[in-house]
Amino acid sequence: MWVLALIFLAAACVFSLGVTLWVICSQFFVVHIPAAVGHPVKLRVLHCISQLLVTWGMIFEKLRICSTPQFIRFVHDLPPLKYDPDVVVTDFRFGTIPVKLYQPKASTCTLKPGIVYYHGGGGAMGSLKTHHGICSRLCKESDSVVLAVGYRQLPKHKFPVPVRDCLVATVHFLKSLDAYGVDPARVVVCGDSLGGGIATVVCQKLVDRPDLPRIRAQILIYASLQALDLQTPSFQQNKNIPLLNWSFGCYCFSQYLDFSSSWQEVIMKGAHLPAKVWEKYRKWLGPENIPERFKKRGYRPMAPEPVNEAAYLEVSVVLDVMCSPLIAEDDVVSQLPETCIVSCEYDVLRDDSLLYKKRLEDLGVPVTWRHMKDGFHGVLSTIDMSFFHFPCSTGILNALVHFMKGL
Repeated sequence: MWVLALIFLAAACVFSLGVTLWVICSQFFVVHIPAAVGHPVKLRVLHCISQLLVTWGMIFEKLRICSTPQFIRFVHDLPPLKYDPDVVVTDFRFGTIPVKLYQPKASTCTLKPGIVYYHGGGGAMGSLKTHHGICSRLCKESDSVVLAVGYRQLPKHKFPVPVRDCLVATVHFLKSLDAYGVDPARVVVCGDSLGGGIATVVCQKLVDRPDLPRIRAQILIYASLQALDLQTPSFQQNKNIPLLNWSFGCYCFSQYLDFSSSWQEVIMKGAHLPAKVWEKYRKWLGPENIPERFKKRGYRPMAPEPVNEAAYLEVSVVLDVMCSPLIAEDDVVSQLPETCIVSCEYDVLRDDSLLYKKRLEDLGVPVTWRHMKDGFHGVLSTIDMSFFHFPCSTGILNALVHFMKGL
């Protein structure tokens, strides 16, 4: 029996080593590390670790042990949380929705600003734990009360469940601001990646709610704001850049929106939507809305191919404004509050921020924009990763704090 056990253990070790070597070698052939990113070796190692988690997650999914998102989140949540002595953290629930409340420890009689934070991760990763450091530092440095929302995620819960969870939690928070010492005139919604898109949707949904305190501002950090056009300049330029490359981005889109990943090539060619849809939204999504300087690293305009009707039937969910808030009507967008937008140069979602910035400004909404020339998607999450910390993450946090203090 022990011989069989040893053979099995040896085979498992060889297989594990093979998987690791395959992931590392494949990244050297596929991944592009921009020279402008200050720590290329660090980024390559971080991306290899990330891809290794995804690969093992897919292996375990094939073996029916657990799903890929569950495995990734399990590993991401393993490190113990670091607590700041100047911040009081409380875990509780709004109904069934878990939340974390961060409050400055120093007592004061004055009401503080409030920030409702929605974490990113494409519905596949990210959690209250992975964004604990961000929320804790944001609370301390901006002297604000921060509420982080732990919405339900993949694989069991797909769009629009995460959006609805965040909307419910936000309404609950707005109705009980007195209990948390929050100034009802200074409540801000904030999120990164998918969470940034959710923050926008929440803002749009609450513009016509006179029974609630009005949202003072929205902060969108490399937000996912549309799922129609995946051939914008930033998608073309950054398709092989960590930590969000084209293939993983498509995986997250298809899983979150619950359509088959087999439509990836169709979506790449723009054949998932009919010509009338492209024409309708060109005024907001057209490449002419993106400044020319963001096309210099390479951009080839692509005319959409004739629609694939089968793909359109399955993928048309991308036209829901709860999925693509960038295409909401003018009468909604024009009512939105002051906005802070953070974009990163080496991010497939960069142009979502640029397009939404222009929409807001054209409709008279004040916009504070910070573009990180050395930034990449997900960089803010490295802010408390010790060895894997990138200075750009501190720059983003400082920009958020500066914006909050100016409200």
